Amino acid sequence: MDTIKIDESIKKLSTHKDKWAALPITEKIELLKQVLKNLGDNTKSWVDISICNKHIESDSPWVGEEWTAGIWALAAGLNGYIETLSGLVNGHKPQFKKIRNGSGDRTILRIYPNNLIESLLLHGITADVWMKEGVTGENLDDHCAGFYKGKNPKGKVALVLGAGNANSIASLDMLYRLIAHGQVVLLKLNPVNEYLGPILEKIFEPFVSAGYIQFVYGSADVGHYLVHHPEISEIHITGSSRTHDTIVFGMGEEGERNKELHNPILNKPITSELGGISPVIVVPGNWSETDIRFQAERIVTMKMHNCGFNCIAAQVLILPEKWKLKDTLLDAIRSVLKELPVRRAWYPGAAERQKAAFASHHLVETYGGGEVPSTLIVDIASDNVNESSFNEEFFCAVLAQTTLSGDGPEEFLKNAVAFCNERLHGTLGANIIIHPKTIKESGKVLEQAVADMHYGSIGINVWSAVAFLLPQAPWGAYPDHTLNDVQSGIGVVHNSFLLEETEKTVVKGSFYPFPRSVLHFDFSMLPKPPWFVTNKTAHVTARRFAQFTIDRNPALIPGIFASALRG
Repeated sequence: MDTIKIDESIKKLSTHKDKWAALPITEKIELLKQVLKNLGDNTKSWVDISICNKHIESDSPWVGEEWTAGIWALAAGLNGYIETLSGLVNGHKPQFKKIRNGSGDRTILRIYPNNLIESLLLHGITADVWMKEGVTGENLDDHCAGFYKGKNPKGKVALVLGAGNANSIASLDMLYRLIAHGQVVLLKLNPVNEYLGPILEKIFEPFVSAGYIQFVYGSADVGHYLVHHPEISEIHITGSSRTHDTIVFGMGEEGERNKELHNPILNKPITSELGGISPVIVVPGNWSETDIRFQAERIVTMKMHNCGFNCIAAQVLILPEKWKLKDTLLDAIRSVLKELPVRRAWYPGAAERQKAAFASHHLVETYGGGEVPSTLIVDIASDNVNESSFNEEFFCAVLAQTTLSGDGPEEFLKNAVAFCNERLHGTLGANIIIHPKTIKESGKVLEQAVADMHYGSIGINVWSAVAFLLPQAPWGAYPDHTLNDVQSGIGVVHNSFLLEETEKTVVKGSFYPFPRSVLHFDFSMLPKPPWFVTNKTAHVTARRFAQFTIDRNPALIPGIFASALRG
């Protein structure tokens, strides 16, 4: 560990922290625009090195994952901040297409779509932010872009400990510290994906040369040195709750004792996004054979995207005990798993985590072969308080299934929400799959279920991970966790509208892909989404979508639709 070099990087940041905090917004916008251009110049290098390290063939549709969760997500984030800051320069607050009151007198803001282009490209997908109680349409301005309302702002040096799984995470976490908090950033990449470091240094070069960002590399010893460095004021980590607790309370038995005594060894503010157990609630309804196949592909995608190495990956599939189509859906999921090509598990420790999942279960099914095959664990008892799939994030290609009772959709959904809130560890994201006819017949039951769910992002007929792609959406755990019970973390990132006092993001999509959506009078124009693991043109569609997000050239739109319709 080269502490001299690390200290020099921190000193450079300390020297420029106040300048960044006080920098005119127009100059911040120009820096972001330069970064966006640099991203466009380095997309091929980014994708090539990423798929090499993730062992993906260059012509595989799975290359689309890197375009989507990597470049597309980062480009969207940069554009989101540019748009918000441009509005602040001109004295304009963020505008919302719709503001309404929800359950518990909570204010709900429509944050997506915001314009015609957004409506076209992800047609049929909407996103709402539920604000905490006490935030109203009248006082909303008091809960937005607080950093930019202060006089003579003082700078701070923030440490961002990046995640190793999705390659946009570290950059997006860093941008949120820069823009929302006005802090300069020392970014330490995870050793798993530090291969991307030289490319990120090129992309963020305007910030690096100005002394607003510095990069460091290394293992746990470097991280330990950094979190306790006197010039580091605040910390953000995306990772596991174990890593969080080690930072906050220390290692081994001493760390466990400190946690029990509520005695942290870290005396700095720390925010975090730590994953968790993400459920998929399937509400009973009268589904057709085609419906069952499409929803099976959706569920498998929630688990197997990025080889299962997503903090928002589905882990527990909750099916209605009395639903006549329960076994039919499970058989469709098995069919999709059988059809997927063998994939190499590239994230360290996957084989060990899968073996641990196997050890405590009897009804285990594997598909596809390889060192860590796709795995389905069925018929888990929902009342087992020691069930590992309810308490331990597998972070590999293992999907667990359980059933719950309930006479009809309303009672089942109520039981499922209570089960998720009370039994599953973590609050990052949850998913509900429900037929449009069931929604209509159930009245306000679905909205009440959403109101009652303690999750930071909720997807209704769409994977909750889509909120990660939308820069306007606050991304993080359900609020008010503590250091001693951190669950899925504390605080949010992304959030390009710079909202404060947010509770959750609710993303909605269509039950049907286009053109079946039109045939069922649900006028969504989105075909099979490019993030589906079964999408045959995902690598082409996602690349074109990412390029449009960078260039904003309308001439690219027809190509996106042409590829998407062949998926």
